Amino acid sequence: MKIHWLALLLIIGAALMVPSASAKIIEEKDGYIVSTVDKSFDLPEMVRLSSGSISQDETKWFTAYVPAGKSSFFADLNWGDSSDSLSLTVYAPDCTLGPYYDSADGQINGRINIRISKSSGIASGLWKSKVFGHSVSGVQSFSYSTSAS
Repeated sequence: MKIHWLALLLIIGAALMVPSASAKIIEEKDGYIVSTVDKSFDLPEMVRLSSGSISQDETKWFTAYVPAGKSSFFADLNWGDSSDSLSLTVYAPDCTLGPYYDSADGQINGRINIRISKSSGIASGLWKSKVFGHSVSGVQSFSYSTSAS
């Protein structure tokens, strides 16, 4: 059986375009679905709320206004040092979600990157986020970004 090289290249190319992993559901609460962010999809433009530092048992608060008509809220907490542990809790106007830890997406990589969605649309208004220094040796720098779509 003869296979043409062009046909083989097309088959391999198509296989490479299929996402290797899909989003994993972390939590379902009050109609909200919290899942990991599938890196293969284009994300809405993230708004960096802060880059700073945190120490053991310290809390940092952030707010983001979500207008009406949105179906998803994205949050990306990145500190890059898997030897330290931060947590993220998100307070929607109508629900508290979390806390989430580094391992929520199945990897320990110093990052919590989540999507919060609701089929009927997420609550509009002020969303608050709490970053907590769960287990930090010294001082840990981090960045926190959000977006809604």
